[in-house]
Amino acid sequence: MRVFLSFLSLSIIFFSGCSTHPADPKITMAPPEYVEQIPPKQANNVISNPGSLFGKGENPLFSDLKAMNPNDIVTVVISEVTNQSSTGAKTISNENSNKLGAGLMAPTTASGLVNKASNEFNNNFGIEFSAGSSNDYTGSGSNTRKESFTTTISARIIKILRNGNYFIEGSRELLINGEKQIIQISGVIRPYDIDQTNTINSKYIADAKILYKTEGEIDQATKKPWGSKFVESIWPF
Repeated sequence: MRVFLSFLSLSIIFFSGCSTHPADPKITMAPPEYVEQIPPKQANNVISNPGSLFGKGENPLFSDLKAMNPNDIVTVVISEVTNQSSTGAKTISNENSNKLGAGLMAPTTASGLVNKASNEFNNNFGIEFSAGSSNDYTGSGSNTRKESFTTTISARIIKILRNGNYFIEGSRELLINGEKQIIQISGVIRPYDIDQTNTINSKYIADAKILYKTEGEIDQATKKPWGSKFVESIWPF
């Protein structure tokens, strides 16, 4: 009984490990290594002129509305468009021709009559072998692909790097008719690229990581069963 349970446990672990197909896309929202290595910018809470009419501190009366401190919110407009087009053509042509002749050969010391008879025999009854081959190949192909993704998401400043850049991270989850939509984004931005409405385009995000996926019945229906994935992962043809 113990041997059977051990075999059953090993079988479950084996098939569970093979249930993940190598082609399944994955993404991690962890920040780049340099974001963790660079120490954060130290906050300066010294107020140089506490008696100012306009006020200073955490929430001054008149200030720039752009995000500039940790946990501040910045709006990210994700607008990603990918266009790909490629065309290729190839032509190969190869031709060979070989010819081999056989007949009578007269000695160098033979008289003119013998040489004449030998030449006439070769012209009339000479044996010739000829062979030829030709190879032609023509191939062409084309590929065109276009993808676009547009949405808006709010992200939070997680860390201010020493050079003044911000590492941001944001996520959004929507549950609509039993289908869950998940959007996540992270990356490094410059404060100068944030416009006056506290908005930045995704094209200005360095080391950007954008994740969009759905979970629900439709997602499960469009996925291959783990058995099919297992067979495809080990099938060599």
